[in-house]
Parts: sequence; C-alpha cells; structure tokens
Amino acid sequence: MAAFNAAVVAIGAWIIGVPLIGTIVAVTFIGAYIPYIGAWSAGVFAVLVALGGAGTDAAAAMIVVQLIANSVLQQLVQPFAMGTALGLHPLAVLVVTIAGGALFGTIGLILAAPLTSAVVKISADFARAKADARTATAPA
Repeated sequence: MAAFNAAVVAIGAWIIGVPLIGTIVAVTFIGAYIPYIGAWSAGVFAVLVALGGAGTDAAAAMIVVQLIANSVLQQLVQPFAMGTALGLHPLAVLVVTIAGGALFGTIGLILAAPLTSAVVKISADFARAKADARTATAPA
C-alpha cells in the first residue's frame, strides 16, 4: 500500500516537474505507515517542496495529486488492505483506528488495528481450546 501510494505521488511529481522527487517518495512511503495523519503530513511536505522548488502552479498541481493519492488510496483502500492483512472487517479497522487516535493519539492510530486483531485471534483461540476441552471430556 505504501509503495503504491509513493509510486502515484512520484509519477505525479515527475509529470509536474517538482524537484527532490526521491525525498518526496521517501517521506510519502514512510508516512503511509502512520494511518491517516502520516499520509497527510507527507502531502503537506510534498506541496511545500513543490511550492519552493517549482512555484505556485506546481504546488497547486501537487495538491491535486496528493488529494487523489491520499483520499482514494489512504481513506478508502487502506481499511480494506489492513482488514485483509489483519483478518478484520474494514469497518472495524476504521472504527478502532479512529477510536485509538481519539483516546491515545498517534500511538493509538498506529497500534489500534493490530492490537484489535491480536485480541480477536487470541479470543478465538481460547474459545476453540475451550470447545476442544469440552469435546475431549464429554462421554462418548
């Protein structure tokens, strides 16, 4: 997900003619690992680099590239990608990430979905072990 988002931004920056494309790609790639805020922070960085290096027209174009990359990819596709990777429903990923951010800030944003996945998997393992124990002790 992070690589695809960085690639979209890189192609957009290359077409626009923004300097320091490698730096923008690196910041975008790393920022994509921080749900929701990281991508927007990387977007602000890219727009400021475009403004300083290529002027207001390039900065305006970079805003459009960032909105497309971050709105569509980060906000819509990421819950599905994280949900698939973590074994959670995409809506659950969205809700726990927002709740984690509201309760615990940036650390909550980063850790909410993986910790929720761990709790769900551990609870399922305990339930399965309990059912296996009942089956083993039941008279045949």
